[in-house]
Amino acid sequence: MAVIDNVVYVAGKAVQHPQDLAQTLQIMQQTGGMGWLGLYRPSEQELAAVTEEFGLHPLAVEDTTKGHQRPKLDRYDEHLFVVLRPARYLDEAEEVEFGEIHIYAGTNYVVTVRRAEAPQLATVRQRLQNAPKLLSAGPAAVLYAIIDQVIDEYFPVIDGLQNDIDEIDEQLFQGNLNVSRRIYQLSREVIDFQRAVAPLPEVLEQLRRVVRRMGLEKSQAKELDANLIDVIDHAIRCAERVASFRALLSNALSLSSTLASQRATEAGLAQNEQMKRISSWAAILFTPSLIGAIYGMNFDQMPELHWSMGYPFALGLMASSAVVLYLVFKKNRWL
Repeated sequence: MAVIDNVVYVAGKAVQHPQDLAQTLQIMQQTGGMGWLGLYRPSEQELAAVTEEFGLHPLAVEDTTKGHQRPKLDRYDEHLFVVLRPARYLDEAEEVEFGEIHIYAGTNYVVTVRRAEAPQLATVRQRLQNAPKLLSAGPAAVLYAIIDQVIDEYFPVIDGLQNDIDEIDEQLFQGNLNVSRRIYQLSREVIDFQRAVAPLPEVLEQLRRVVRRMGLEKSQAKELDANLIDVIDHAIRCAERVASFRALLSNALSLSSTLASQRATEAGLAQNEQMKRISSWAAILFTPSLIGAIYGMNFDQMPELHWSMGYPFALGLMASSAVVLYLVFKKNRWL
């Protein structure tokens, strides 16, 4: 089975590391402790075994099997079902990789199903084990810690996206032909990121309402509620930053289109000026060629054909017509 961690906690301290599900349930019954089972990319058969042992709701299990769920918190009779979309920034590829984690939280157990490298749940376990008072609050504390870790891992992603946007700002005015495509790709990542972050404040508010009805000790409830309020603040900050990124990229895409149109117009004007010059010189050269062609036909019955001044007259006419055309085109700024 794709079990990464399987631990039973009593009063916030790890007491056993069961070898299988049956032993987990047995120790939980004997000690009255909380079981935390971590799964990584389980098969349908493995998930079905966990479902049978813990009595997970079939609709929630169906969501886990299909995947591609939005962040949410669903309440069933026997447990909570939370979906999160963790993310991490890949420096080499300069892109954001999104994962998905599903959490089942009952009265005395937590089952996490992870299908990506993020978040680092081992870090979450270690953090909670170092804070037994918080962990003794049970599954609600585990839910809080996992969501907090997911949001903490969002901030390096935000920094990476900020660097990408700064690079785009520099490329916009350098005539980079691929900048529009990069803006579009980055916009898609930001939209996906926004879909992962935006629902979290409401998810955390729902969790706060659930915690209030759990009947925890006053000190535990107060500490957990304070922690949830802090995480809500972080989630709102993330959502605001991502929303600002989306606005910046939208403006950048508009500016890129404007600059591309401006460059095309400038190129067209430059090409038009070149065509004016070419046409002007062609006209200047064509007129003497026309005169020479007419007088070069050598028909007997042509005026001035045998005139002694005909040759100088033809040369003068060629030169004068060329000069006149040159002056006309110069005046009209074609040359």
